Amino acid sequence: MTEGPWWRERGPTRPLRVEGGLKARSTRGAIGQSWWSGRFIEVLESLGVGGRLSRGRTYARAGQVISLELSAGSVTGRVQGSRPKPYDVRIGVPTFGKPEWGRVEQAMADSAWYAAKLLAGEMPPDIEEVFTSVGLTLFPASAADLAMDCTCPDQAVPCKHLAAVIYLLAESFDDDPFGILALRGRDRDTLLEHIRERRAPAPEAQPDAGASADLPPAEPGPPPLTECLDRYYAPAGAPPVFAAPAVPVTALLDQLPPLELTVRGRTLPELLRPVYRSLAEG
Repeated sequence: MTEGPWWRERGPTRPLRVEGGLKARSTRGAIGQSWWSGRFIEVLESLGVGGRLSRGRTYARAGQVISLELSAGSVTGRVQGSRPKPYDVRIGVPTFGKPEWGRVEQAMADSAWYAAKLLAGEMPPDIEEVFTSVGLTLFPASAADLAMDCTCPDQAVPCKHLAAVIYLLAESFDDDPFGILALRGRDRDTLLEHIRERRAPAPEAQPDAGASADLPPAEPGPPPLTECLDRYYAPAGAPPVFAAPAVPVTALLDQLPPLELTVRGRTLPELLRPVYRSLAEG
């Protein structure tokens, strides 16, 4: 009789307990409270790995994850299983290069809404749309965008050790949603610095010092005050009349961000335009 692998011969085993391990805050139900952590799990489920994630929920809540580190394009962790030596876990995600991040940062800087939210330390709930607008996806778009590996003998991917790390990674996005962007290759400080630079006004061009000799002579300045005291308070002429620019009364509605709210198939700006016009005529 041919003997099978050792892990198939043994019955169900319990993982060795860990002192001071990382534990999920959630004790029941879904793990992760914010939209971005939920979206991360939702994307993984849509890629066909969601059915195997539940295997690691118990590990995540029991504190079997010893360490979890996130860097650009990679998440690594150590998980204690039933064997004395912890398993090494790695999750890889493709990062965006400078050209791709340049397009994303410019799109964020061009929108006062996104720029204000991000510079205030908040993650806009529709941040995915910025990436979509420049032809990119914030979260993995297919299983090919995920590389998962664990040193355990389990052939399933993800195994319970990988799944435990994924759950804790998703929950970490509750504390720092910018971790999602860091995983794609742009840390928070660099992102915000680049947005500020792109929104700053362009410096005025300075004249070339070598060309000053070709400039016409400067015109004389005003006379000293002592020479014009007798006419200092006399009007120099009629003040100019400035006409206010013609602005449509509904211009404010054009500045509203896109809203999903509709009434009988009509958007909120469409419903308010007649009211604004009536107020202006009255």
